[in-house]
Amino acid sequence: MAATFSTTQRDDIVTTAHALADAARAAVLPHFRTAALAIDNKEPSGFDPVTDADRAAEAAMREVLAARRPQDAILGEEQDATPGTSGLTWVLDPIDGTRGFMAGAPTWGVLIALSDARNVHLGVIDQPYIGERFLGGLGCAEWTGPHGGGALRTRKTTSLGLATLMTTFPEVGTTEDRAAFTRVAHGVRLVRYGLDCYAYALLAAGQIDLVIEAGLHAYDIQAPIGVIEAAGGVVTDWEGGPVLHGGRAVAAATPELHAAALERLKG
Repeated sequence: MAATFSTTQRDDIVTTAHALADAARAAVLPHFRTAALAIDNKEPSGFDPVTDADRAAEAAMREVLAARRPQDAILGEEQDATPGTSGLTWVLDPIDGTRGFMAGAPTWGVLIALSDARNVHLGVIDQPYIGERFLGGLGCAEWTGPHGGGALRTRKTTSLGLATLMTTFPEVGTTEDRAAFTRVAHGVRLVRYGLDCYAYALLAAGQIDLVIEAGLHAYDIQAPIGVIEAAGGVVTDWEGGPVLHGGRAVAAATPELHAAALERLKG
């Protein structure tokens, strides 16, 4: 059974989510497009970068939670998990798209979600440099930015042949994952790459129709789940099941389009 929240609780959660995004913006923007950006590699056998900006943004968000909601657990990408007593967990990705951040491209974002063991209750995708914020859950589905704001609503596309598909990396996971993705890509109208979490925001805003990715962690996908589902879309794993804890994800504007994508992914 999904958790229920009073109006006061909902207001506090949404206010906290905005405070987290504001804190991350303030921490990360001074590092963006600077020559002095410090970069470490978390995976010696490959390349999994982390920067001072990642660490600063997560630390700033954790300070907000310690002051506002110390009863909640925290799962973040850059620090150890913090236990809580409320049954709720804030899931934080201080910079989703660190490679894009390093390249100076505004395709990265700050991801914030509130979930329990079964459901995402709220998601935020924030792009600090552009100044856009997408929030979904607890009765909200809205965006704000330098050109105003409004309601989030996915497109009504039901045909794969009319869809725009996005993913971050052309490789899309394993060789088998890539083959499955290619089956979907061959059936859509347009494929674009490299937008990291911003692709999910565009789906929720009604600009594109599909996002398919693999190799995700909980902190990569929970915020997009909250935002896209609130906007009327569908997010599952490649088998049609829950993707709360990461793995292979497919996000679609409509149930019909989601079913068509799943059919091709399964081959």
